[in-house]
Amino acid sequence: MTVDQPPLLPPSPGQYAWQRQELGVFFHFGVNTFAGLEWSDGTLDPSIFNPEDLDADQWVRTAAEAGARYVVLTAKHHDGFCLWPTDTGDYSVKSSPWKDGQGDVVAEVQAAAHQHGLAFGLYLSPWDRHASCYPDPEAYDRYYQDQLRELCTRYGTLSELWFDGAGSQGREYDWVSIGEVIKQTQPQAMIFNMGDPTIRWVGNEDGLAADPVEYVVAETDFSQYTVQTTKLDQALYLPPECDVSIRKGWFWADHDRPKSVDHLLAIYYRSVGMGANLLLNLPPDDRGLIPDTDIDRLREWRSELDRRFAEPIDAVLTLVEPGTWRASFDRTVRLDHLELTEDYRDGQRIISHKITNGDRLVAEGRTVGNKRIHVFDEVRTAELLITIEGPDPRLASVRGYATGVTAIPSIEYLAGTGVPE
Repeated sequence: MTVDQPPLLPPSPGQYAWQRQELGVFFHFGVNTFAGLEWSDGTLDPSIFNPEDLDADQWVRTAAEAGARYVVLTAKHHDGFCLWPTDTGDYSVKSSPWKDGQGDVVAEVQAAAHQHGLAFGLYLSPWDRHASCYPDPEAYDRYYQDQLRELCTRYGTLSELWFDGAGSQGREYDWVSIGEVIKQTQPQAMIFNMGDPTIRWVGNEDGLAADPVEYVVAETDFSQYTVQTTKLDQALYLPPECDVSIRKGWFWADHDRPKSVDHLLAIYYRSVGMGANLLLNLPPDDRGLIPDTDIDRLREWRSELDRRFAEPIDAVLTLVEPGTWRASFDRTVRLDHLELTEDYRDGQRIISHKITNGDRLVAEGRTVGNKRIHVFDEVRTAELLITIEGPDPRLASVRGYATGVTAIPSIEYLAGTGVPE
C-alpha cells in the first residue's frame, strides 16, 4: 500500500505533552442545565442558575478516577452566561441566587483540578447570543478579549483554550489580537481549532477518529453545522481531539441517559486507540453534581478498560531490515489485541503498517502515532512481523494483550449519535 506523506513536522514540547495525556473530561454546565436546553438564545433569566449542592471536587474526582489527565470547563457557552463573576457585564453567576451572587464556578473547578493533579482548561464560546455588542465586530472583539484576559489571569495555568466554531459561520473575529492576549498570559496553553491553533477538532461530535489520523494538516473542520473548513496558510502540526458526551446531550437533561459501556469502549478504541486524544463530556446536573448513573457507567467503563489492558505482554523489537521489525515475545502467547506506539517526537513518520504471523495477515492500517490498538481473532505465537511504510519510520514499542474480545462496534454503528453542541 502506497500513500502520500504529509510534510514532516515535529510537535512542540507542549503539543507532545498534551498528546501523551490522551484522555480529558469536558464539563458542560450553565443556565442551559436548568432549562433543559442544549442551546439557548441569551435571554434565560440568570435567577434559574442555583446549583445548591455544587461540588466541583466530585466532578474532578470522578474525572481522575476515570483516568483523565485534564479537564475543560465551559466558562461561557453560546448563550453568553459566564460561570465566573466577569467585569464585562451582569449576565453571570454574580446575578444568580447561587451563593448570593458571590460564587465562582471557574475558581472552584480550577481548585479541584489542582487538588487532584489534573491539568485545567477553559471553553469560551466566540459566538455570544446575549452580548448586545455582538453585531458590532470591533466592539465585540474588545469585549471578548476582556473576557479572555480575565480567564487567563485569574485562574492559574491553563492547559487548553477551547474555541468552538458553532454559530460563527461567516464571522471574522480579530484572532490576531485574541492571540496576543494568549501569548501575553497563557503562552503554554493548547489552542483548540480557531485563531492560531495548536490542536484541532477531529471533525465530528461522536468521539470517532478514522484512519489515517494525521498530525500534520493544511486545513481544519470549522464546526459540526457546516461543510466549511479553515484553510491554513501552510501545513501545521495539529493533533486531533475527539469530543463526545457520555449522554446524547452535552448539557444535563433529566430524560437523558448515559451511553452503554460497549459504546464508550468503542469510542475509546476509535479515539485514543487511533492516536487521537479523547475529551469525554460529563454534564453536571441541576444540583451541581455528576449524576450517580453517569458515575456508575463511567466506573464500569474504566473497570473494563483496566481489565483488558492490565496485563501487557511486551515484545522485544528487532529491526530485520529497513521498515520491517520482528516483535518477539519470551514465550508462545495468546493475543487478540496489539498496541503499537510510534516515536513521533521529531515528526509522525509511519504512513502505513501491516502485521503478519507467518502467512496470516493479523492486522493492517495506516497511521500509528501516539497509540494504535488493533483487535483481531486470537493468535498463538512467539513472534509477529511488522512491516511499515514511511520516511525512516520509528516504532517505539509493541504490546500484546489477551482480552477475550475480538470485535468492537463499527464506526457506521456509532456515528450520528451526537446533538447540537
